[in-house]
Amino acid sequence: MFNNMNKLGRNDPCWCGSGKKYKKCHLGKDNDRELCSEAPVDDGSFYVVSPSIKKGNVTPMRVVPVNIPHPIYATTGKGEGKGRKQTILNDAELAIMRETCRAARRVLEKGLAAVKPGITTDEIDLVVHEACIAEGAYPSPLNYHGFPKSVCVSVNEVICHGIPDDSPLREGDIVNVDVTIYLNGFHGDCSETVAVGAINNGSQALIDTTRECLNIGISAAKPGNRIRDIGRAIQVHAHNHGYSVVQAYCGHGIGKTFHADPVIPHFYDRKERGKIKPGMIFTIEPMISMGEWDHKVWDDGWTAVTIDNKRSAQFENTILITEDGAEILTKL
Repeated sequence: MFNNMNKLGRNDPCWCGSGKKYKKCHLGKDNDRELCSEAPVDDGSFYVVSPSIKKGNVTPMRVVPVNIPHPIYATTGKGEGKGRKQTILNDAELAIMRETCRAARRVLEKGLAAVKPGITTDEIDLVVHEACIAEGAYPSPLNYHGFPKSVCVSVNEVICHGIPDDSPLREGDIVNVDVTIYLNGFHGDCSETVAVGAINNGSQALIDTTRECLNIGISAAKPGNRIRDIGRAIQVHAHNHGYSVVQAYCGHGIGKTFHADPVIPHFYDRKERGKIKPGMIFTIEPMISMGEWDHKVWDDGWTAVTIDNKRSAQFENTILITEDGAEILTKL
């Protein structure tokens, strides 16, 4: 269930930070969880296996007015090139980055407000697309490596990169809306998972714990710590609540490019030795699942779903590392 079993040897320090060897601490518990992914239930519905999400019909790409600046990939359908090195922004650039990130949050709030039973994920895409244009911004996902929509909308067992289509949301679903915008030469990225109408206690607990994981990860993002400390803090909290941490998708540097260094794992990876330094800007976006941490990808090349169809949630903010800790850029 937890990838630290593959990363750690029996005599390595345990991922939880106890100071004990792995074999003397969490090895047995992790093996138990691998054999039985279901923890004790609270109301008979803590672990939810929904009817599998089905692929719907995807409408053509929406158009962004030519007067709005486009990133380089908007016309090529490719990425941003090979350069992933992040540059430290000066004060003037930081002021622009802050406004871009606040605008991203405003767009996200409009997308979340549209969530209700019966609305299609494509209709949410339209809301987000129009909100981006109202901000004078380009929706960053649109045509990034060919992604066909302006926002990622991920429902129930979809971990991330859900492509909006004509499928309607149902009462009891949970849905993540992941917004990134390109404004004044900078990208800002944020997401939240919310309920569709009334949901069961298990789904609400998943949402609450995932939000807590984000906040705990942000608290660990401070000068003097290493990047792996972020993942350690998230994994400990998720593990203590009976959840797993998706490992295939990580946080990332962001700014003048959509994706840059550093890579931010949300699980403890002892090989990740990068130091956290003032001036860094990156996302923290833990994806927390009810069952197994592993995933599979649909044949569309984007939609990542849990291997066991159990629900997954995600929360994300873009942060700036300061001398004192982390400033959350994507908040109003």
